[in-house]
Amino acid sequence: MTTTNAPGRTCPISYHYGPAVFQEPVPPHLAGLDVLYVVGGLYGNELALQEVLRMFDAEAGRKQLVFNGDFHWFDADPATFDRVQSEVLRHVALRGNVETELARDDPVSDAGCGCAYPDWVDDGVVDRSNQILQRLWTAATPEHRRQLAALPMWLSASVADLRIGIVHGDAQSLAGWGFAQEMLADAAHRETVRGWFRQAGVDAFACSHTCLPVFQQVDARREGRPAWVLNNGAAGMPNFQGDPAGLLTRIARTPAPAGSSRAGTVTGSVHIDAIAIEPPAPEVRQRFLAVWPAGSDAHVSYFPRITQGPRYHPHQVVRQET
Repeated sequence: MTTTNAPGRTCPISYHYGPAVFQEPVPPHLAGLDVLYVVGGLYGNELALQEVLRMFDAEAGRKQLVFNGDFHWFDADPATFDRVQSEVLRHVALRGNVETELARDDPVSDAGCGCAYPDWVDDGVVDRSNQILQRLWTAATPEHRRQLAALPMWLSASVADLRIGIVHGDAQSLAGWGFAQEMLADAAHRETVRGWFRQAGVDAFACSHTCLPVFQQVDARREGRPAWVLNNGAAGMPNFQGDPAGLLTRIARTPAPAGSSRAGTVTGSVHIDAIAIEPPAPEVRQRFLAVWPAGSDAHVSYFPRITQGPRYHPHQVVRQET
């Protein structure tokens, strides 16, 4: 039976901010961009990180790469953990629930992994995630934890005239599930999301946290155009059945490189795409198994997805308001 206040299901008060924070001015280094990459759910996949950096280096113009949380997860090997964190922090980064819980002085907290899992997620998954977090915590040094604690929970950016709120979870909370594809399928919930857009004054929210990609159009118009929720799913794990690629959200003045987009849309003059991240799948699996062998918590929860992908398909990503 699901226990709604159990570790791994609760969302601490300290995780909350609220949509009005996005009314603040966009910082200069994130304003008027030509290309923005939002990379959520890297999950410690160092090979995916290398591929993201390669693709970003090939982009032209004024550009920024933002890691919007949960860049750690499977990287419980201390050397890999250090390399992932060092590289990510060379760019713009937010903390997700994983980084927030890693930053604590004690690996055990009332929040567990901080995932705030909804009731449709099995208790076994929740329990294993709490155990993964405790093991991962041992890979972090006090300096790592200090660096993670200093990261923000949200940011604003703009590409051309598109104003974007960047979060890990949703418009209200670092671990909120309000931008999950399951939630956005409900018309009544989209009315709540419309209210968030009105309070935030943005044209799009770029997010992740919920592990499946969705680009949901929302009828919350600013300057005559609809708003968008842009959830990249996971950068460090497969997002579609039979497809080993991770995904990032690319928001740009120019079209995506040929063959790179799994799904996309255009709003005004801005191109929005779920870009495939394709490191060598056999090596990704080999590295995962070296840290999380059969029977381990991460193996039980995630290896089927890593090898087969979830029961989800590219045509399910872009959803127009109905």
